[in-house]
Amino acid sequence: MSQSTATRLTVSSPEAMRELGRQLGRVLLASDERAQCVALEGDLGAGKTTLVAGVLSAAGVEGPIRSPTYTLVEPYSVATHSIYHLDLYRLADPDELEPLGVRDLLVPGAILLIEWPSRAGTRLPPVDLRVEIAYLEPATAGREVSLSAGTPRGVDILAEMLR
Repeated sequence: MSQSTATRLTVSSPEAMRELGRQLGRVLLASDERAQCVALEGDLGAGKTTLVAGVLSAAGVEGPIRSPTYTLVEPYSVATHSIYHLDLYRLADPDELEPLGVRDLLVPGAILLIEWPSRAGTRLPPVDLRVEIAYLEPATAGREVSLSAGTPRGVDILAEMLR
């Protein structure tokens, strides 16, 4: 039986989005062989940062989580991993990514959670898992979350999440 490379889910509330993030976080935290990269796409307010808050919650990070819109990168060190939350919304040009030192973050045990990855053009590392969040109509009905694997590790992440 082959493993799925994509799936779609309906998420009904911010708490359900956080729980999806916690589920993703548990899978990401189970591996520290190499850096893992998750790209988060969606309109403003769609729930990208809420999903990241769930990932961080799975890692034991407490307190409010805000998108690093102005700092661009927010690091979190937990027991076995370094988690980096990147928000590239303010990048005017993909060349602005280089001074952020993203390549230096790609060490075993690192987890990169990248909002607005399209702003980086082709300058990002290979994306293991792409998460696209779309509003359902009416917006109060929740969100559709599409998960797609971009690497063999991404296929494994999806398989673990769908168990």
